[in-house]
Amino acid sequence: MPKMKTHRGAAKRFKKTGTGKTARMRSGKSHILTKKSMKRKRRLRKETLVSAVDEKRMKILLPGA
Repeated sequence: MPKMKTHRGAAKRFKKTGTGKTARMRSGKSHILTKKSMKRKRRLRKETLVSAVDEKRMKILLPGA
């Protein structure tokens, strides 16, 4: 059986943490920033973990990572 291919779109958006979980960037930081508070924009800069429900899908999209 051939190797599983990595989904290149997902590879650019997600990365694995040291413990094997998947990290992602938060959405909502690209435009319409004037009405958002500084506190909210600061929070959007940071990474967060992919939810446990989506972890199974991430294992399929990023098999080698």
